[in-house]
Amino acid sequence: MTKRKFAPPLPFKVVAVLAMLAAISIICGKYLAIRGGDILRFSFENLPIIFAGLAFGPFAGVLVGVVADLVGCVMVGYSINPLVTLGAAVIGGAAGLFGMISKKTGIKIIPSVIISTLLAHLLGSVLVKTYGLAAYYDLPLWALMLWRLLNYVIVGGIECALLVVLFKNKEISRLISDMKPKAKRKESSK
Repeated sequence: MTKRKFAPPLPFKVVAVLAMLAAISIICGKYLAIRGGDILRFSFENLPIIFAGLAFGPFAGVLVGVVADLVGCVMVGYSINPLVTLGAAVIGGAAGLFGMISKKTGIKIIPSVIISTLLAHLLGSVLVKTYGLAAYYDLPLWALMLWRLLNYVIVGGIECALLVVLFKNKEISRLISDMKPKAKRKESSK
């Protein structure tokens, strides 16, 4: 019987980067946002969440989304809305999942980033978070959804452009690939 060593799900370097991305999301979403009342705000809080999902996979994207939402709410005194937190998780997970599918099917980086960002915002920001906000504030769902759709067409377009620039940068791509765990070779049995 061989002893199995404990292997954490994510390397320490990746966890450190994910913590930094969650902190950037909090700063962008809670402190640098342009507000339009209690419900609408223009911010780039989802940019680090989508980046985490695309760079390190769906689990990492979900982790950054949940941590950023929960810690950010506690820091600024917002009440925690589980549906909004779920929406943040969906944003990271959807981006990461489509990013994985893109790599396996050979989709180039620019279409991959565009489709990942679009899906992440459509599912997480426009559907899940909007439903959570409409229920919490007792607002008409469809009117709020239209406003948020317009919001994320603008924000998502800017985020797409920024993400393409980030992922096309050779140094950033090299750093991401250096942080990922290397696949272990299977030893042939005797």
